[in-house]
Amino acid sequence: MKKKIWLRGLLGFPLGIAVGHVISLIISLGWGEGAFLPCAPELIHWMGSEAGAVAFQTALCGLLGAVCGGASVIWEMESWSIVKQTGIYFAVLSAGMLPIAYLTHWMEHTAAGILSYFLIFLLIFAGMWLLQYGIWRGKIKKLNHCLEHRAKDE
Repeated sequence: MKKKIWLRGLLGFPLGIAVGHVISLIISLGWGEGAFLPCAPELIHWMGSEAGAVAFQTALCGLLGAVCGGASVIWEMESWSIVKQTGIYFAVLSAGMLPIAYLTHWMEHTAAGILSYFLIFLLIFAGMWLLQYGIWRGKIKKLNHCLEHRAKDE
């Protein structure tokens, strides 16, 4: 199990960097007015240079990808209920995401900023969970339907 967590974490690191870069690109296209906005201006100010800020954010995006990748093994714990899997996965992701979002200035450094970021994170998590649940529920129904027809044909 530990080997699987490490392997997925290693694979998640470059994926996290890629996702972070794509998000920066989307933000730039939407709000950059022709400029590339690689990270929050507050992070650039805090780090002292744009290059340092981008390097820091890139490393943290990779770390976040590693956390997500490593945590994915939680969904393979067949002895756990879906509620337990979801709760632990959410806790692990929150423990990784929220400090990284704070350090990279993706949220305001106020109580209201932290709370609003957490609520947005919770809503996105719930939406993605419901989407995945619906997809897998449909696949299982289709598989069961095929198995029922196969059993009747035999």
